[in-house]
Parts: sequence; structure tokens; C-alpha cells
Amino acid sequence: MASSSSPFSRVSQLAVKATVLAAVCLLLHGGGGCSASAAELCVSYYDHTCPDAYKIVQGVLVEAHKSDPRIFASLIRLHFHDCFVLGCDGSLLLDTFPGFQSEKDARPNNNSARGYPVVDAAKAALEKACPGVVSCADILALAAEISVQLSGGPGWGVLLGRLDGKTSSIAGAQNLPGPFDGLKNLTLKFQAVNLDLTDLVALSGAHTFGRVKCRFVTNRLYNFSGTNQPDPTLNAAYRAFLSTRCPRNGDANSLNDLDPTTPNTFDKNYFTNLEKNRGFLDSDQQLKSDPGALTTTAPIVDRFASSQDAFFKSFAWSMIKMGNILPITDPSRGEVRKHCAFVN
Repeated sequence: MASSSSPFSRVSQLAVKATVLAAVCLLLHGGGGCSASAAELCVSYYDHTCPDAYKIVQGVLVEAHKSDPRIFASLIRLHFHDCFVLGCDGSLLLDTFPGFQSEKDARPNNNSARGYPVVDAAKAALEKACPGVVSCADILALAAEISVQLSGGPGWGVLLGRLDGKTSSIAGAQNLPGPFDGLKNLTLKFQAVNLDLTDLVALSGAHTFGRVKCRFVTNRLYNFSGTNQPDPTLNAAYRAFLSTRCPRNGDANSLNDLDPTTPNTFDKNYFTNLEKNRGFLDSDQQLKSDPGALTTTAPIVDRFASSQDAFFKSFAWSMIKMGNILPITDPSRGEVRKHCAFVN
């Protein structure tokens, strides 16, 4: 188990960051720097226009975490849900208004996605320091990396330079990878955004921290696939524990730890839990227990369960890949919003 203050964690994070930064250089065709007018994303995008952007966002997140221990997991989920619909363009952050329905209203996000006020607070702080410079889409990317690192996970060079989109897709948001998806559906949804099986397993590892409602596990406990029986892949002791947390006909919105071992730490325990059939969500356990996983995702789960360093390196690289899904860099198609909930 790694903590954010352990020597192993610090060394591992530095090694991961060095590896991923080298990969970023290759991704950018060997270019070491870029300007705020560059047509592609790069780590140094705000070095001259808003050099303290990272520290400003980090300060807002540290303050928010004092009153909301769930916020780090919630923020990485916002970045994930944003990137999988129309690309990483901040479209998830737009509010609904007459004639315009937001992705916030889609079933996977409504009364589920959270952390918007913290994004707004980061935006307000950045606007005070560097008016009209840092996009909301980039705030989500920065917040995701900062959240992982502050929870004991890896750091990576965050590619920046996204503009904010001017539209939203509630239809696209209805089809996000979900907690009831089987391995085949998960694979197809990741392939649709050019992410592979390693990305699927690595990014699912973000469920190593955060909370989830009982309604996402009750079928596994009491009526799996309409059998009126529990999910046979669910560890018996874990099932008994969850049954006390989520009794039949109990509060469907009661919160539970995704990882009961180290619920607030970003580590490899998500994968060691899957090895023991202790995955909370069916979509998580599918990565190890689905019959089709034997030659696809299960070996990746095994590798990450045995090596936190391997997981951290893959996770960091997969986050960079995800953050590069259809970014808007053309000013005729995007903008830097003044307020994340509204187009200018």
C-alpha cells in the first residue's frame, strides 16, 4: 500500500513522471515548447500566459478537500465523462437553458456527477490571475492529475491548450461506459474513442478511490441477471459485508467505498480486490471474471495487481491518451469561456 507521503510513492511518482514526459516529447514530434497559439496540445502551453495555473488549481483543490474528502475522485470522473463525449472540450460543464439541454442531465451524470462548484472556483481564481487565458477543459485535465497525485498516485505532464466547446451532446452522454456494462460493451466504447484494452483496465483503476451508491450493487447482491440469486462471482465474505451496507429494500443512495481496503488512496488495491472477486461494480469485476477476459483484460489486471509501478505508468499514459481525445484548438470552433457553465 502506498501513501502520498511514503518514500516508495514519491520515488515511483517521479519515475512515472519522467517516463511519461519523455513519451509526451515523442507525442509532440520532439518539440520541447509551444506557444499559446499552437495548434496542438503541449505541457508548456501556459508557461508565459499563466505560469501559476497549476499551482492555482492545486490550491483550490487542496482547500476543497478539507470539507469534501470525495472531491478528488469526483473531479477525475468529470474529466473522464467530459472526454468520452465530443472529446475533452468542457461540454459536460455547460448548464441547461431554454433550447439547450446539457450533458449534466444525462442519466449517467444527473444526480451523480459532482464537483462542478470546485471547477467554478478554480476558474474564478484563474480569471483573477490570468483573465481569459485558461480554458475550462484544461481545468478539468489539470484537476484530474492533481487529484490523483494528491491521493498518492502518479503525476504526469498534462498536455494543455484545449479550447472550450460551444455545444453539448446529451445523446452522447447517455452512452458513457457504465457500471452495468459487460466486457464487450466496455471494449467497444473505449475503442470508439481510440483507447485500447490496456487503457480500459488502467483507467478503470481510478475506481481505487471514491464512493458509489447502493443502487449500483443491489442486483449483484439479490437478483443477479434476473435469477433472484446473488452474483456467483462475488466473494462470499464481501457479499455479506455489502449486504449489511446495502440491505434489500434499503436506501438505494447510501454511499459505499469502491475500495474497502484503502478508500481514499490511489493505489493498486483496486486490482488486488478484483483478484479476490471483491469488485464493487459488475463492470469492474468483468475485467477479471468475464469468460472473455481470460485472454484479454484479466492478464492486465494480474500485472497491475502484482506491480503498482506498472499500474501507475500505464495509468498516467492512458490519462494522457484520454486527454487527447478530439481536443479543440481551432479558435473558430472553440473559446476560453469566462464562466464554465455558459458559452461566452
